[in-house]
Amino acid sequence: MTPFSNLSFMVRLAKMYLSDVNRLWNLNEQQLKKYQDTQFRRIVNYAYTVPMYYEKYKKHGVHPRDIQGVDDIDKLPFITKNDLRNNYPHGIIPKNLDSSNSYMVSTSGSTGKPVFVIIDRFSALKSLLGFVRALKAYGGNWRKSKVVLIIDTEPGSAENAFFIEKIPVVSRLFKMENIKYLHLGEKPKKIMRILNDFQPDYLGSDPNMLRQLAYLKENGQGKQVNPDYILSSGSMLDGYTKQYVEQVYNRRVLDAYGTTEGGPLSFECIEGDYHIHSDFVKIEFLNEEDQPVPLNTPGHTVITKLYGAGTPIIRYRGIDDIATPIKKKTSCGITSDMIKKIEGRASELIYLPNGKTLSPLAVTGIPAKTMEYFNSYKIKHFQIVQHQLDDIEIKVVIDEKKDPEITSEKIIAELKKRFEAKIGPEVSITVTRKDEIKNETQTHFSKVIVSRLPKR
Repeated sequence: MTPFSNLSFMVRLAKMYLSDVNRLWNLNEQQLKKYQDTQFRRIVNYAYTVPMYYEKYKKHGVHPRDIQGVDDIDKLPFITKNDLRNNYPHGIIPKNLDSSNSYMVSTSGSTGKPVFVIIDRFSALKSLLGFVRALKAYGGNWRKSKVVLIIDTEPGSAENAFFIEKIPVVSRLFKMENIKYLHLGEKPKKIMRILNDFQPDYLGSDPNMLRQLAYLKENGQGKQVNPDYILSSGSMLDGYTKQYVEQVYNRRVLDAYGTTEGGPLSFECIEGDYHIHSDFVKIEFLNEEDQPVPLNTPGHTVITKLYGAGTPIIRYRGIDDIATPIKKKTSCGITSDMIKKIEGRASELIYLPNGKTLSPLAVTGIPAKTMEYFNSYKIKHFQIVQHQLDDIEIKVVIDEKKDPEITSEKIIAELKKRFEAKIGPEVSITVTRKDEIKNETQTHFSKVIVSRLPKR
């Protein structure tokens, strides 16, 4: 008998659905903080049974009894990607973990070195519930609204474990005919035909796929594809892609932020900014000295997952995105912590000869401003490549058929001028026209920023 055929398991699943989805609406700030503290103590106690954490905590001179709540989080040591890699598999899970109730998932490995972690079935279901929660915030109903998610469905991917493996389980309680999952590696034209037949109310995928589908729609395909909202996740949503997709569909694009290791982290509010899943995760925002940054100041994200078995994720700095925490706003009824914006990976920072840095968000919006200037969306795709401290290349794919009076030469010249103004005279800016910017094999999408600099 599998766990999913067990009546007590199904009852627990139903209770988790009823409590988790609505928690950020039902609890006030004090109640949510108390819940966080309880979950944090539980996960630290659990981590003490995991060899890697036991050795780390012992060496650091800290014991679970020293932890009363999330305010004590700085008593614990950081965990890195190499910690997870070097201790995989047996060092990152308890000795008595039920392997039949667990999954191995990995990051995309875009650096060539994927990170493997073990998640239990309930952790995977939490990720599904994180999506259901965001859908509710957008006015949707996961049992009635027609939803299409275009994700990496291959076995071993986080999306496969978080979504595909869970659908047969949830469908024991609820019908799921209104939700379709399509593989991210499929041809965009084939996906568009399926979308046109299904006519989803909500369409979700990574920014690269959303941009390709928008291009097809702009050129006459997918006439019946008119979702209420478009949901972006999986990689950084740059300003140009967001603006272009919204213009084509005349619908808002709302962003979600999550990771393989940490699960769902936050989702964009209809009223602006991002709500953190504060009952699922604690996010720290730290400066270069590992101290908390003030509100409205960008900081390096450090992730602590507050639930699940398998591999605990506590003070994990392997994500290392740059994000800006802000004061909570509760006008929409959600009481969680909030983020102003996610500025991209620290590994994608632009480094300048004078020692300063520019966040990905500071430069990825330049193509959008350029196309606003021309009142056109001729740019199909772009990529920023830093070859040296003083050498940056902007690769750009231009649609020659669209607005022919706006020549490629004009666009290239305007891009060059704007990048030079933003980055400064010490850096050589080259804008190169390309027929195509190829996707990476591991991720099925291309990075917006690629750094060729030695790792810092």
